[in-house]
Amino acid sequence: MNHYYPPVSFYFSLSLTGQTGHTEASFKEVSGLNIEMETEEIVSSGLNSFQHPVPKPPKYSNLVLKRGLLAKDSPLVQWCNTILIVGNAIETKNIVVSLLNENGQPIKAWSFADAWPVKWEVSDFNLKGNELAIETLEFSYTYLQSIL
Repeated sequence: MNHYYPPVSFYFSLSLTGQTGHTEASFKEVSGLNIEMETEEIVSSGLNSFQHPVPKPPKYSNLVLKRGLLAKDSPLVQWCNTILIVGNAIETKNIVVSLLNENGQPIKAWSFADAWPVKWEVSDFNLKGNELAIETLEFSYTYLQSIL
């Protein structure tokens, strides 16, 4: 008898367009994998007692990545710095988030098309605490699709 066990959510990787062979697997959290379709109510002409919901274009949340603060040689950090800090023109990339099995092989993957960084944040420093310094990167993108 074949038993199915849902995958764990803590083993994942991230890769960027044009970064062959390089993945960013050190994130503690990835969020924003959601799509919402809102509706608009249309009233039938002459029949005000009937409203018909019609779909609006899909709405995507920003992709949010959190991890311990890394060295500046990370390709992801370099890309974000050229846009957010240096002020270069926005260069979009596709970001792929993959959920991995126990052997490190992708079992599900999502592509965030034409993504660009919109926010970078480092957690507060606190003399009384002993938490890691956490870096948060936030990206806007055109659309999200499941690719695996």
